[in-house]
Amino acid sequence: MTIALVLLLPLLGAAAAGKPLAQYLQFPPRTPDVPHAPFSPAVFLALAIFILAATVPLYSRLLRRREDPAPIEPARPYPRWGWAGGALGAAAWIVAWSRFPWMGDLQAHTFTPLWISFILVVNALAFRRTGFCLLLSRTRRFLLLFPASAAFWWSFEYLNRFVGNWRYAGGREFGAGEYFLFATLPFSTVLPAVLSVRELLLSFPRLDGAFRERRPFPLRRPSAAAGSAFLLACAGLLAVGVVPDVVFPLVWIAPPLLLISAAALRGAPHALSGIAAGDWRAFAASTLAALFCGFFWEMWNHGSAVKWVYDIPYVDAFHVFEMPILGYAGYLPFGVLCAEVGDRLLDFRRRAAEKTSDFPPRLR
Repeated sequence: MTIALVLLLPLLGAAAAGKPLAQYLQFPPRTPDVPHAPFSPAVFLALAIFILAATVPLYSRLLRRREDPAPIEPARPYPRWGWAGGALGAAAWIVAWSRFPWMGDLQAHTFTPLWISFILVVNALAFRRTGFCLLLSRTRRFLLLFPASAAFWWSFEYLNRFVGNWRYAGGREFGAGEYFLFATLPFSTVLPAVLSVRELLLSFPRLDGAFRERRPFPLRRPSAAAGSAFLLACAGLLAVGVVPDVVFPLVWIAPPLLLISAAALRGAPHALSGIAAGDWRAFAASTLAALFCGFFWEMWNHGSAVKWVYDIPYVDAFHVFEMPILGYAGYLPFGVLCAEVGDRLLDFRRRAAEKTSDFPPRLR
């Protein structure tokens, strides 16, 4: 039901606003020519203050001095497949950023090998630190993340048709079949990358010490709060189709809010379950993992011949690579959504409930 709401509510909003719906349904997709508001210093400043106020008190805990537990001794040497992944990434990076004419046909397809390399290297680092990694310890379910990730990111490509915040440049035109194949392959790496980085981050004692025991945040009426959040998420997705320039950040906030509130209404565990008891590790690791991946997404994109570029209302200034600096805040709720979707496929929450109250499981 939640997937249907994510797909249908913006379309209903656009229909209610009298917009032609064909532009949102065509394939291959064409980013609609959405007229965007110009840069606004007042909006930029207000949004920057809000983001800093919401994030600095939480993440600054990582910088405070504290007595950390003894470091984890590497269980094994760095694996050979990790070195192979690094070599693959170096080769793909050279092809992506070079401008030799004979490499031109390859440059539209470097995103996938770059991120396969990234996933291998991150899993190898986790394996070296702990003796475990998602790739080896949860192999079948980890591989399921790849097709799920493709469908997952296609949903954001669909939502972008309403807000028109990014478009692709530098590539040649493809037919529908070619476009689907060449887009689906890189889209399939999103969830494996974010969840692999999260697993690596959870192996560091500093993150554990900073976020394991914070002030509990219980809700007096959790069902009412979940119901309100669910309705707000639905209203936000509807508004994306009506006034996209005003509510474009909700593309990143409404989907995780919708899935988490739906889980809470069912009484099921979700990506924010630990916060009520003061355990912020899952939230912190998931958001930081997406932000870490976001840095590499934007960096590798910046120097590539085929890339995406942004057109964002009100705050399109002070770019770090192609992304306006405030746009990086969108990776934080995106990380929560990746955790909510990915942990269902990895079956972490059921295993955690059966074996331990420590969630996400520390693969050590």
